[in-house]
Amino acid sequence: MNTYDVVVIGSGPGGYVAAIRCAQLGMKTAIIEKYNTLGGTCLNVGCIPSKALLDSSEHYHNADKNFKEHGIELTGLKPNMVQMIKRKDDVVDQTCKGVEFLMKKNKIDIYTGHGSFVDSNKISIAKADGSVEEIGAKKTIIATGSKPITPAAMNYDKQRVITSTEALKIDKLPKSMVIIGAGVIGLELGSVFARMGTKIEVIEFQDRILPGMDNDCAKELTKTLKKLGMTFHFNHKVTEVKGNKTSATIKFEAKEGGESQEIKADYCLIAIGRRPYTDGLGLDKAGVVADDRGRIEVDHHLQTNVPGIYAIGDVVKGAMLAHKAEEEGVFVAETLAGQKPHIDYNLIPGVVYTWPEVSAVGQTEEQLKEAGIPFKVGKFPFKALGRARASMDTDGMVKVLAHKDSDEILGVHMVGPRVADVIMEAVALMEFRASAEDMARICHPHPTFTEAVKEAALAATDNRPIHL
Repeated sequence: MNTYDVVVIGSGPGGYVAAIRCAQLGMKTAIIEKYNTLGGTCLNVGCIPSKALLDSSEHYHNADKNFKEHGIELTGLKPNMVQMIKRKDDVVDQTCKGVEFLMKKNKIDIYTGHGSFVDSNKISIAKADGSVEEIGAKKTIIATGSKPITPAAMNYDKQRVITSTEALKIDKLPKSMVIIGAGVIGLELGSVFARMGTKIEVIEFQDRILPGMDNDCAKELTKTLKKLGMTFHFNHKVTEVKGNKTSATIKFEAKEGGESQEIKADYCLIAIGRRPYTDGLGLDKAGVVADDRGRIEVDHHLQTNVPGIYAIGDVVKGAMLAHKAEEEGVFVAETLAGQKPHIDYNLIPGVVYTWPEVSAVGQTEEQLKEAGIPFKVGKFPFKALGRARASMDTDGMVKVLAHKDSDEILGVHMVGPRVADVIMEAVALMEFRASAEDMARICHPHPTFTEAVKEAALAATDNRPIHL
């Protein structure tokens, strides 16, 4: 039986990054992956393929709606979903092969099959051919990720009642789609199809999109998505979903109760969140404890209640984000090597890849009010930027929250073009506890989208934006 210093179960961003860092630090490392390709949900059926389709659909939307204004005239324009899916698959294939290359480069042994604990130091790997292999682990990192939540009442059939996994494979443009849930996944995939002409209706239990993110950003994005043609049913609950060979029927009503409504659509996409995926992992055999929501309980070193077994990413508390899992993977590897790594969970940015994009770091107004922290607000709209007018990307704004007394930046929230990248300025400054005045005094190149950050910081410092 092969025995390793570290065995990582799961090859998503958290798992494969943890494995690489362990190997870099001189540990004999193995990684176990249930599926035939490495990369987990993110690379195979999540972040990477969804961004590929988001980009393709945005190109089409611009060609259809904006090119004429730019002086570019086209005839016979139409979306080719088969080619879009092929390109998406090619991107996924290249990315997954890249991870496989990194495993070989770092001399990490790959085991393909379903890994489960025999005990706290032994892991069984059930392979597709029916054979079983056992390996020894001095330390184990659980990085098995998450799966979509699919309540039994919604009759998830993978055909017409689907999750993001199946939505990424649709190669014939639907005429209509109902999305249950107005969170990140629902809005991103909804915008992919809405841009190409699919009628999208979103049913959300809360009174707004993106619950938990900044309310002003949510309002801004809602206006843009409505212009795209998306319809929202807020404060409503789904009571029944049924699919057949050609369509899905969704019944819903106001959450306080009321008259039932019914929509028939080509597809119903369930996007109400994700759950930790520890099915068949044998946590009980290792003695590992999980909470009532299925999340593995860990200490401040990300170690479970069993010494030597760690857990990272979507299987533990916190935001279900690939980059959060990566940071935790590096954190555990360096902890095992005797180093003193650090993660500031307040400074893990969140992004929504609609267009305009949404990004955020730090605390929201609601969180600051709840905590009783005095703050001031600075906002600046993209429509006031020359760069945004030049590219016809005038929707959205930047919002800076700073401490009322010390001027320290407490949160930055953005809706606008390329804000998924722009947010890193705020993350870097907040890492060093900068003030809004620090942000405002940095010279930003002109004309760029980043100037909106400077202007919002000026507004937060002493209400003196230059271009508003």
